[in-house]
Amino acid sequence: MEDSSEKPEFWETAFGEKQEMWGLEPALSAVLTKDFFLQHAVKNMLIPGIGYGRNAQIFRDHGIAVTGIEISNTAIELAKKHFGEDMRIYHGSVTEMPFDQNTYDGIFCYALIHLLDSNERKKLISDCYNQLSENGYMVFTVISKTANTYGKGKLISTDRYELFEGAQIYFYDQESIKAEFGGYGLFEITEIEENQSFYLIKCKK
Repeated sequence: MEDSSEKPEFWETAFGEKQEMWGLEPALSAVLTKDFFLQHAVKNMLIPGIGYGRNAQIFRDHGIAVTGIEISNTAIELAKKHFGEDMRIYHGSVTEMPFDQNTYDGIFCYALIHLLDSNERKKLISDCYNQLSENGYMVFTVISKTANTYGKGKLISTDRYELFEGAQIYFYDQESIKAEFGGYGLFEITEIEENQSFYLIKCKK
């Protein structure tokens, strides 16, 4: 079994030292997904790996109820400080989903799945799909093999590199996206540039 980067101590240290390390503005992927969810009348959503909530508030501002999952207690406290105590966030690893038996109209998973090993990635996709309402949508943002960090660091397995201690990243291309998401209603893959080269992946149940 490959070693996972979904480690509580790694993220506890990261958020403890760097706090709001990505700022409070939502990522471009979150803005685009918000527009998409509003077009499709999404009323409630799940964000696995919600962090300190920077990508959650834009959905809440537009009337979508947000539930999160987060491995770092420090990040959860930061989310409540910035965005209110009423945001429901389950404390734990996404590898331990589901945390409730609810179904959601939408699921948004930003820059998380590529931190997991192959078995954990399969489980996360399946777990998210299982918690979608009928005709619900799930959107994943994943790092691309065109990113400038691809091939850097220590090779762990095919297209997976440890860039630094505790950060093992799997880099996607169109083929690997189709291989992993193809059985889960995959209908759109879009290239997107943020701080890295990403793919925005959309699936419908």
